[in-house]
Amino acid sequence: MADAKNYFIHATAAERYARGRPDLHPAIVRRICEVTGRPRFASALDVGCGTGLSTRAIASVADRVVGIDASPEMLRLATSGPGIAYQQARAESLPFADRSFDLVTVGLAFHWFAPDAFLCEARRTLRDDGWLVIYNSGFLGQLHGDDGFAQWHSSVYLARYPTPSRSQSSVTEEFARPFGFALVQKESHDQEIPMSSDQFVSYLLTQSNVIAVVEQGSERLEDVAHFIVQGVTPFFGGQRRTLKWRSHIDFLRACESSDR
Repeated sequence: MADAKNYFIHATAAERYARGRPDLHPAIVRRICEVTGRPRFASALDVGCGTGLSTRAIASVADRVVGIDASPEMLRLATSGPGIAYQQARAESLPFADRSFDLVTVGLAFHWFAPDAFLCEARRTLRDDGWLVIYNSGFLGQLHGDDGFAQWHSSVYLARYPTPSRSQSSVTEEFARPFGFALVQKESHDQEIPMSSDQFVSYLLTQSNVIAVVEQGSERLEDVAHFIVQGVTPFFGGQRRTLKWRSHIDFLRACESSDR
């Protein structure tokens, strides 16, 4: 993704991201081990790692994991740990030798990549028995027990801050096969997370639709935050409420390509 379309290169956006993103990754990492049948991986690459939530989750099942991101500001806020390294790099030009990894993951980032170029690089850096897992987790706009919230989210919030254009968020067998991948499985999972109104507002301020208007100067962050607080607070009533995210996961296995 070119820097002009990279909503996450700004320091203020990275800071909000580090504070406000819910950690949805551990449940997906557990599914990676279950579907692949591998309780651990020798080496893993986490592409589009952001501030490292996904990388730290992968580190729990990998002896060595490298998280890469195009944004130096995101990486500046990424916290490390045993077996974890970070590096600034683009998904379409991975600075690693051929067959370096057993596992390559992309969490909540594939839709910002040039998919053809990334799949070429992912296959090049994967070992022949390696796995590529692409997943995207999105907030469903639902607050448990309150249908009125969904109406506010779709008709008020998203009407004012529409989602920026992006590339595809998943792959098909027909698309993946020429790049040397077999699509083994596609699945979806829901996660319910209790949040306070402050936590939920912090999350909304990390979304690319909000980052786009703030960092491009269309609105001040303070004004966006005020608008969201005014809309969200009545639904929470000073209590923690349960909100739902849905994750879509593509499991791909490295294989021989018949077309390339």
